Amino acid sequence: MKHICILLLVFSPIISISQEEIGEYLKWSAVRKLTWADYKASPDTDSDAAASTTTSLSIEYNISSSGFGYKIKSRFSKTNSWVLHKTDYILSHEQGHFDLAEVFARKLHKQMNEYIFNKRTYQKDLDKIYKIITEEKTKMQDNYDRETRHSINREKQAEWLKKIKHMLEEYQAWAHY
Repeated sequence: MKHICILLLVFSPIISISQEEIGEYLKWSAVRKLTWADYKASPDTDSDAAASTTTSLSIEYNISSSGFGYKIKSRFSKTNSWVLHKTDYILSHEQGHFDLAEVFARKLHKQMNEYIFNKRTYQKDLDKIYKIITEEKTKMQDNYDRETRHSINREKQAEWLKKIKHMLEEYQAWAHY
């Protein structure tokens, strides 16, 4: 008597949700924009801001005998971002903050790519690159809020959104980090 073995394959749709999306952080995406549901922190009722967006820019690097490699992350923190007044207009201002973080992730990627590895000074060199980029990021985020008066100045807000879009396009070649 022959035994016949039958292998059944069951296919089910796979839903791809990153751990970052279901956890504290959202990875920047040109397709997936922020929603008010992403804002999980308790509002700061003492603040005069309608919302607060917290972003982070990080880099991890590893050194080997052949040089170095790195991984950059531009993320939105759900648990540190809050909202008091939910409007589409305010959300577009907050998206501008996240988009600016992405601009600087791309700038960091460009700088890291251009860095010529030096075994003796790499740690100091890479720390300096990161510090310069993050200080520039903080300064631009502050200028964005100051010039738009946290989105109250609608003319300046529109100018900044165009400027941010242009910067994202300018650094598009460095978007894959």
